[in-house]
Amino acid sequence: MNANVGGIDRMLRIVVGVVLVSLFFVLEGNARYLGLLGLVMLATGIFRFCPAYTLLGVNTCPMKKG
Repeated sequence: MNANVGGIDRMLRIVVGVVLVSLFFVLEGNARYLGLLGLVMLATGIFRFCPAYTLLGVNTCPMKKG
Protein backbone atom coordinates (compact mmCIF):
# COMPACT_ATOMS: atom_id res chain seq x y z
CA MET A 1 0.00 0.00 0.00
CA ASN A 2 2.00 2.96 -1.30
CA ALA A 3 1.10 6.51 -0.32
CA ASN A 4 -0.78 8.27 -3.11
CA VAL A 5 -2.17 11.31 -1.26
CA GLY A 6 0.11 14.36 -1.13
CA GLY A 7 0.52 17.11 1.47
CA ILE A 8 -2.09 19.68 0.45
CA ASP A 9 -4.54 16.95 -0.56
CA ARG A 10 -3.99 15.29 2.81
CA MET A 11 -4.66 18.46 4.82
CA LEU A 12 -7.81 19.22 2.82
CA ARG A 13 -9.11 15.69 3.37
CA ILE A 14 -8.54 15.93 7.12
CA VAL A 15 -10.21 19.36 7.42
CA VAL A 16 -13.19 18.35 5.27
CA GLY A 17 -13.44 15.07 7.19
CA VAL A 18 -13.60 16.85 10.55
CA VAL A 19 -16.26 19.25 9.23
CA LEU A 20 -18.37 16.38 7.86
CA VAL A 21 -18.09 14.35 11.05
CA SER A 22 -19.20 17.39 13.06
CA LEU A 23 -22.34 17.54 10.89
CA PHE A 24 -23.31 14.17 12.35
CA PHE A 25 -23.70 15.86 15.73
CA VAL A 26 -25.33 19.05 14.42
CA LEU A 27 -27.93 17.81 11.92
CA GLU A 28 -31.09 15.93 12.79
CA GLY A 29 -32.97 13.17 11.01
CA ASN A 30 -31.55 11.06 8.22
CA ALA A 31 -29.41 13.91 6.90
CA ARG A 32 -27.06 13.52 9.85
CA TYR A 33 -25.75 10.24 8.46
CA LEU A 34 -24.12 12.12 5.60
CA GLY A 35 -21.66 13.28 8.24
CA LEU A 36 -20.32 9.75 8.50
CA LEU A 37 -18.77 10.21 5.07
CA GLY A 38 -16.25 12.34 6.91
CA LEU A 39 -14.79 9.17 8.41
CA VAL A 40 -13.71 8.08 4.93
CA MET A 41 -12.09 11.45 4.30
CA LEU A 42 -10.31 11.31 7.65
CA ALA A 43 -9.05 7.78 7.04
CA THR A 44 -7.67 8.54 3.58
CA GLY A 45 -6.00 11.68 4.93
CA ILE A 46 -4.44 9.97 7.93
CA PHE A 47 -3.22 6.87 6.10
CA ARG A 48 -2.21 8.82 2.95
CA PHE A 49 -3.82 6.17 0.75
CA CYS A 50 -6.95 6.50 -1.37
CA PRO A 51 -8.25 3.36 -3.09
CA ALA A 52 -10.15 5.46 -5.65
CA TYR A 53 -6.88 7.17 -6.64
CA THR A 54 -5.36 3.74 -7.28
CA LEU A 55 -8.24 2.74 -9.55
CA LEU A 56 -8.05 6.03 -11.45
CA GLY A 57 -4.25 6.10 -11.63
CA VAL A 58 -3.97 9.39 -9.73
CA ASN A 59 -1.07 10.16 -7.41
CA THR A 60 -0.73 13.53 -5.66
CA CYS A 61 2.14 12.38 -3.46
CA PRO A 62 5.50 13.79 -4.58
CA MET A 63 8.08 11.26 -5.70
CA LYS A 64 10.99 10.52 -3.38
CA LYS A 65 14.33 11.87 -4.57
CA GLY A 66 17.32 9.63 -4.40
